[in-house]
Amino acid sequence: MADDRDVDIERKEKKKDSSKVGVAAIKYITYLIIFFGILWFLINYVVGPLL
Repeated sequence: MADDRDVDIERKEKKKDSSKVGVAAIKYITYLIIFFGILWFLINYVVGPLL
């Protein structure tokens, strides 16, 4: 017994969404700027007078 079936295979192309990459890059660059800003503040105004 051979079952003959019509099977439609739907293939989806994976598209690279460059806008998601850009948003992630901006987010992490912002985190780095904030981190280094806080670090600079601590070095200049908290640790600096102690030295």
